[in-house]
Parts: sequence; C-alpha cells; structure tokens
Amino acid sequence: MQPAPITKYRPFPPVSLPNRQWPGRTLTRPPIWCSVDLRDGNQALAIPMDVEEKLEFFDLLVRIGFKEIEVGFPSASQTEFDFVRRLIEENRIPGDVAIQVLCQCREDLITRTVESIAGAKNVIFHLYNSTSPAQRRYVFGAEKPAIVKIATDAVGLMKRLTRPLVTAGASLRLEYSPESFTSTELEFALEICEAVTDVWQPTAANQIILNLPATVEYVTPNLHADQIEWMCTHLRRRDLTIVSLHTHNDRGTGVAATELGLLAGADRVEGTLFGNGERTGNLDLVTVALNLYTHGVHPGLDFTDINAIRDVYERCTRMEVPARQPYAGELVFTAFSGSHQDAIKKSWAAQKPGQPWDVLYIPVDPADIGRAYKAIIRINSQSGKGGVAYIMEKEFGRVISDLADERKTEITPQEIHEAFLQEYIVREHPVKLEHFRTTERDSQVKCEAAIKYEGRIQKLSGTGNGPIDAFVNALGATGVPPFELLSYSEHSLGRGAEARAVSYIQIKAGRGLTFFGSGIDTNIELASIKALVSALNRSLARR
Repeated sequence: MQPAPITKYRPFPPVSLPNRQWPGRTLTRPPIWCSVDLRDGNQALAIPMDVEEKLEFFDLLVRIGFKEIEVGFPSASQTEFDFVRRLIEENRIPGDVAIQVLCQCREDLITRTVESIAGAKNVIFHLYNSTSPAQRRYVFGAEKPAIVKIATDAVGLMKRLTRPLVTAGASLRLEYSPESFTSTELEFALEICEAVTDVWQPTAANQIILNLPATVEYVTPNLHADQIEWMCTHLRRRDLTIVSLHTHNDRGTGVAATELGLLAGADRVEGTLFGNGERTGNLDLVTVALNLYTHGVHPGLDFTDINAIRDVYERCTRMEVPARQPYAGELVFTAFSGSHQDAIKKSWAAQKPGQPWDVLYIPVDPADIGRAYKAIIRINSQSGKGGVAYIMEKEFGRVISDLADERKTEITPQEIHEAFLQEYIVREHPVKLEHFRTTERDSQVKCEAAIKYEGRIQKLSGTGNGPIDAFVNALGATGVPPFELLSYSEHSLGRGAEARAVSYIQIKAGRGLTFFGSGIDTNIELASIKALVSALNRSLARR
C-alpha cells in the first residue's frame, strides 16, 4: 500500500443535490425484479452452464416468481442463440414472463439478436454502450457526440428491424444502459438517455427502461443514491420511464447501494441469485428481497424453500453459497456464543403465535424460508452451558452444574467441552461398538455389526428403512433392554471430504426416562450409530 498521503487514488466527487429526498423515505413496495443469472451470472462462471442447465435454472427462476429474466446474449455465441430459440420454440416461456436479450450497440449484433427472438411473445431488448470518460478515451477514442450517435443509431436500427415482430403481435420493450453510468458525468448520462428516448418514443403503455448500472462499484451507497435521484428528477419523461438499477459489489456494498437507490426513486432491480457475477459479483437478489420481507413488505418472490433453490443454484453453477451468506448460508441461523444461545432460547420460548417476530439475534423466522430450527445452535468448545442446554434440554446442564459444585469455581468453555466429550462421546461401557457396516437391497438397509456387551462380543444383523432403524432392530436379539428412538439430528463440523460429522440421538428407555447421546465420525452413518450407543450407555448407567 502507498504510505500516507495517498496520491494514487482520488475521492469520488459529491453530487450537487441540495434538496435530496431519499434519506427521509421508506421502502413500502417491491421493485420490478429482473434476474440476469443466465447472462451476467453465467459469463462469470469458470464452466458456464450448458443448455440443459440453463433450462433448469430458467424454470427455477419462473417458479420463484421472476417476470423478467435476461436469458442471454444471443449474438455472442451459437450456444446463447440456441438457448433462446429453445425457450421460444418449445414454448417454455409463460405468458406473463418477459425474456430479456442483451446486445451491444452494433449493427451486426442487433441483426443477429432480432433473428433470435422471432416468435417470442414478450421481449425486452437490452442495448448498451459505454459512456464514461475513461471508456471514451481509451476504448473508443471518441468524443461525446460520437458516443451518443452509437446509441441512437442502434436504437433506430433495432426499432426498424423489430417492427415486423411487433406487427405480428409481439410485445417488445427497449432497455438502454449507459454501461458505466456511475463513472459517467451525470450531465452526459442524462444527455445520452434523453437522446435514446427521443428515438424510441415511449408511451404510457410501453415505457422505456433506462438501466443505470454501477458496472464497477466506485462510490459509497449514499453517493449512488444521489446519482439516481439526480437522474430521476432531471429526466424530461420520467412518467414514461422505468428507472432500473444494476449494482455490482466491488466495495462490498451492492445491497446497500441498491436499497438506497430504490429510496432515491428507482423502479426496477437487476441482479442474480446469491450475487454470482464478475469479480466480487452482482447484486444478491435474495438478500434484497428478504430484507424487504423482514420489514413487512412482501417481495413478490417466493423463497419458501431456500434450501432447494440453493441446491439448484449450486448444481447448475458449480458455485457454493458461502456459509455466512445472508439467509441461505449454512451458518446464518447458528449461534456459537453461549450468551447468544441463551438469549435465543429464552426469546423463542416467549414468542406467541400471531405476534410480530421478536426472537433475539434471528431477524427472520427460519421456517418462513424452509430452514430447520435444529440447525440454529451447535455445540463446540466455545458454546457454553446455554447452547448445550438448548440442544439437550436441561440434561447436560445438570452435568455442568454438578461439575461446578464439585470444582467450586467458574467452569471454562474448554472444561465444558471436555465434560461433553466424557459424558457423550467416549463412553464405551457397558456397550462398545466393535464393527458396523451396511448394505442396501430392495429399498431396505441391512446392517452387520459387532458389539461388546457386558464383557462378551456379540455379532448381530438386522434390516430396516435406514442404518439406525436396522441397528435398533439388530439390538433386539442381544439382551440390551428395549428402548424407543425419539429424535435424531446431525451437522457437519467442517467442510471438505474429510470433515467430521456430529450426530445427536434421543431415546426413551425404561420408566419413560429420556436420554441423549452423541457421536462424532468422518462417516455420518457411523456418527449416528455411535450417538445411539452413547444414548444407550447413558440410559444403562442410570439403570
């Protein structure tokens, strides 16, 4: 890094907007959503989606509720062209969904793109060219009038070439992007948008979409909002214009920039599921939509089963949703801090049906988006008594209380963790698991196992609808007292092929007493069997 004073970088100049309105506004309705996963997101993948994967992803976007979907850049490659044609020719596009096609302001590309959309009923034709001083200087070597002419000539050509499609009944709208809007002088961005609008001649029934992209995120979210409000207040035909946002995440504030841009007057948002895209990514549509939801504004998109959506996304893109990704990440409903765990437990217990959601540390009910309550709290060496008590009720809490009484001093997290291991993990008496393996046949699981019970090795086998069921059935012939399986849960203790899994099992033994057991292993199946043996040993010890 350059030592102070920094001369290599310049602060972004403020926007002259003395009467700005956006800071006092509140979001009360969702924007128009447009997914660009199939183009902007797809082009950023190491291995782009093939046609079948794009079809599956398109169907997912439709199920979520997107009414505008950018499906590709048909003039860029034959694969892109063929995908658009399949959507149209196989009648895969619902009547209330508009496909959006992306195209540079070039005659040959426009002609090819028009060919790709023949027969489509509802199309957004997205034209763009770069407008910033750096683009004009380094890429085009052109002055402002030449840049304006590139845009207006392209719009005029597209309008002429698509006239037969419109005459045949197609609904066709224009979207124009001054590609590098946030680094373009506002006066020039306004000039070129007005010139394009002059050529297109929008109407109340067919408004023009002016997309104002933060192609690279250079400014703070408040300055982005100033830029958007400045444009909204200076456009001559604002009532005939849909102002659209397309933020990226180079500064890590794409969501904030979008939310403030909506406060500043924008009507529409482009982005991708989970923020996939070039460099640090596009706007994360899931986050913006669910942020609205947690403030009482239904986004008009359905994320009821966020896990299933994440599964399709990860399979088709070969990308992973990060563990800390808002709403969808593996750990977002997980508390490691003992004080947090205790607060969650108490506030959740106090939550009454029909009342506003008010659980501490958890801004949205996980059930609303298909997440499981069991994943909220995990046990590790830092969990403390609160987290352990939540998972195992007050059972392990009594163990820790007894330990504290014995030590007559404060118990450290490390001591709690060691007590947990001794109580649940390393127990091998009176039952010790010597061997376990399973095979599947005709939808049934068969297990073969060996245990050491009361000093004697016993071989056993059993069948069931899963490994645990098969092992429980096998134990029936060993003399082990009968018990009832009540609950089972598991989670990973890390990532990768060698990550260990931990399982928790609760059983009901004689006299109706319940006992938890826990097991840890790199094999999740074996972890569950160890957890069952743990619970069994704890029940037998009580006997």
